[in-house]
Amino acid sequence: MRRVGVVGCGVMGAGLAEVCARAGRDVLVAASGPEGIARGRARLERSLAAGVRRGKVTEEDRDAALARVRFTTDLAGLRDRQLVLEAAPEHEPTKLRVFRTLDEVVEDPEAILASNTSALSVMKLARATDRPGQVLGLHFFNPAPVLRLVEVVSTLLTDDRARRTAEDFVTGVLGKQAIHVGDRSGFVVNALLVPYLLSAIRMYEAGYADAENIDKAMTLGCSHPMGPLALADLIGLDTVAAIGAALYEEFKEPAHAVPPLLSRMVDGGLLGRKSGRGFHTY
Repeated sequence: MRRVGVVGCGVMGAGLAEVCARAGRDVLVAASGPEGIARGRARLERSLAAGVRRGKVTEEDRDAALARVRFTTDLAGLRDRQLVLEAAPEHEPTKLRVFRTLDEVVEDPEAILASNTSALSVMKLARATDRPGQVLGLHFFNPAPVLRLVEVVSTLLTDDRARRTAEDFVTGVLGKQAIHVGDRSGFVVNALLVPYLLSAIRMYEAGYADAENIDKAMTLGCSHPMGPLALADLIGLDTVAAIGAALYEEFKEPAHAVPPLLSRMVDGGLLGRKSGRGFHTY
């Protein structure tokens, strides 16, 4: 798979574009408009510049990766792609529209259409197409250029050959570690992680401890590299809320219910690092 498409160029979309471009792939990123393209290109350039500063990327590799990434505002531009990574917002109607359109425009019937969803049903996305056997989840983690894990999510309809091809791409081309998981809300990582984050938010909401001390308790007391509220800010509070809502919709467990404070913060645009303010200020 030499030609890769990425739908969306937010934090995750730009990260996926960088990972694939650094692996030598021709990358075409579909954005919602010119402003989205400008933001996505800036994210990509900042990330690669940071890689150069840290000695992880040479200047030559940075320039080569940037040259491999092009942008478009038209999903029809992805017609010749062999792999399309969907990184649209975690909003089911939006993702369903994307997959319906990709099914219409991507010409190769063997092309793999993969969602980076954190918690939504991959089966529903697959059924929005006439090629459900070629649809699966490839769940990367933020920041995608740094974190090595990818959850490869098969539905009951995913063709085994498509899954093996996707796993080979993740491990052999991108140099990531893949785990094969079933299609359930939250998969493995978020099904375990998000209830913990929501519990920390409830503790803060109830006034048992402030954000700094909740995070310090888990970093110093449990040797976690980052406290739960700082991690929620890094993930994005809107994403944490969306995953919690998806988990609750599927399992109806009280631990998955979104705390009222989190809902109000999302409504107020306090989304964590990407907005400059969440449980901490950035």
